[in-house]
Amino acid sequence: MAKKTVSKLVEDILLPFLQDKPYELVEVSFVKEGPHRYLRVSIDKEEGVSLDDCQLVSEFLSKELDRRDPIEENYFLEVESPGVERPLKKESDFEKFKGQRIEVKLYQTLNGQKVIQGILEDYKDEAIIVRGDISQSLITIPHKKAASVKLMVDFS
Repeated sequence: MAKKTVSKLVEDILLPFLQDKPYELVEVSFVKEGPHRYLRVSIDKEEGVSLDDCQLVSEFLSKELDRRDPIEENYFLEVESPGVERPLKKESDFEKFKGQRIEVKLYQTLNGQKVIQGILEDYKDEAIIVRGDISQSLITIPHKKAASVKLMVDFS
């Protein structure tokens, strides 16, 4: 089964389960690292994710995947918190984290930069608007040109 198909399948299984719970599905990935495959599910909730939260979701998903048996390869299931440097993927993520420091890694350079760090000012028309750390000016980045976007820890 293709990794995109596995991710979509897992989302389809988890979203109804999470609907009446305080969890948000942040990301699902099915990756090969060395000789092993990993199915990683990242969840979050307003007050942060505990080990018990991860265990609850892991047990549900594990039972459902065993019952349906849709994945041919052997894999390790990991349910985790997105961490303090969580990825921003959906429009709702950008709305939720306005005013926070982010890092945008680009597929190609923009204004001589391949990595842009700064304050997330807005998200509109499928573009990320960042007040750059270096220039302090607003930088508009089309979302499709961003390889990854994540929160940054501010140690100051």
